[in-house]
Amino acid sequence: MNIILLSGGSGKRLWPLSNDIRSKQFIKIFKNDEDSYESMVQRIYGQIQKVDKNSNVTIATSKSQVSNLHSQLGNNVGISVEPCRRDTFPAIALATAYLHDVMNVSEDEAVVVCPVDPYVDDEYFEVVKQLGEIAESGEANLVVMGMEPTYPSEKYGYVIPEDKNPVSKVITFKEKPSQEVAKSYIEQGALWNGGVFAYKLSYVLNKAHELIDFVDYKDLFNKYDTINKISFDYAVAEHEDNIAVVRYSGQWKDLGTWNTLTEAMHENVIGNAILNDTCENVHVLNELDIPVLCMGLKDVVVSCSPEGILVSDKEQSSYIKPFVDSIEQPIMFAEKSWGEYKVLDVEDTSMTIKVTLRKGNQMNYHSHERRDEVWTIISGVGMANVNGRIFELHAGDTIKLPVGCKHTIYAQTDLELVEIQSGENISVTDKIKYNQEEI
Repeated sequence: MNIILLSGGSGKRLWPLSNDIRSKQFIKIFKNDEDSYESMVQRIYGQIQKVDKNSNVTIATSKSQVSNLHSQLGNNVGISVEPCRRDTFPAIALATAYLHDVMNVSEDEAVVVCPVDPYVDDEYFEVVKQLGEIAESGEANLVVMGMEPTYPSEKYGYVIPEDKNPVSKVITFKEKPSQEVAKSYIEQGALWNGGVFAYKLSYVLNKAHELIDFVDYKDLFNKYDTINKISFDYAVAEHEDNIAVVRYSGQWKDLGTWNTLTEAMHENVIGNAILNDTCENVHVLNELDIPVLCMGLKDVVVSCSPEGILVSDKEQSSYIKPFVDSIEQPIMFAEKSWGEYKVLDVEDTSMTIKVTLRKGNQMNYHSHERRDEVWTIISGVGMANVNGRIFELHAGDTIKLPVGCKHTIYAQTDLELVEIQSGENISVTDKIKYNQEEI
């Protein structure tokens, strides 16, 4: 089974736990079988492996999310990197070309596209597998999953099937109608479009060549920023006559806001927090090393991270985005392929960061043009490479890294350090990478 997982968005509706690097799908809030926390992307990837351990999973995502994906899923997962955001049709076209030209997947094989962030049970992926089988049989050019609707929503597209059979021909496919139109659709037996669809690889590859002038994957990647922004639904689905829909009535939640996210949480508190007996329907997610005390609150979510603190009525939390858009500050927390970093303090000419490297990992070999750095090792053992000279580092050691020097650090054990950056106009863009040097 070839699966493309769409992983995009900045997740601003789940601020302060999400930012431009850590979107909502990377927030660890779900208890797994080992009684530890996992993220949406880890949960959904694990469910795919459970249904089909030999599945070929490719994640279509932005460059800023690659380190997060490697950190949470390992380095073996396939990744199709979008050079910039161009909506779902270009992203799917690029990932499909990647499968064909880079991964050598046959044009006759089926591909199933899924969003990376729904909260579903394992039955969902049994239906995903069924979609792929129908697409590969050639019974329909496009096969979509239809969710049984519970109310007339403007948030979802609608699929009107020909009959009430488990698999039906689609009469009408429309994306996000008004509430009044949605009501009439449901009266006609419509299903929600959950953004899951399957096709033979050749089908979307041909559609892509019809709508975009490109030769192959590399050519498409290089001209990606010139492609018009358009969704897959508008570009393809609404113009296709031969569509089948497979009904799904199992668990399915779109966890796009704090209100819906807390409904899927297994417990009311994650992190260091206390709720007194008078709290009702209160959820706290605290990533800070300080306690949070809640008393007498009702229908409230409290979320704390290095990015900020949110205290909100759950219903009002859906309207957070314009307020978050007005906040200007550097990214305060990020997971990387080698570990993570957390900003502790920001001044006009300095920044203090706590860096954690996992055993056996190292940073890119790099230099800076506008800042000096000082590393102080908090715990663990590591090896630093500074302009080709090797230094062994232990807890309490300090090493100075002046402007222009090439440097990296390798963690022989789990390693924690404090990095103090000093200079004018400190920015994440001030980095020159060199070929990786092994220590």
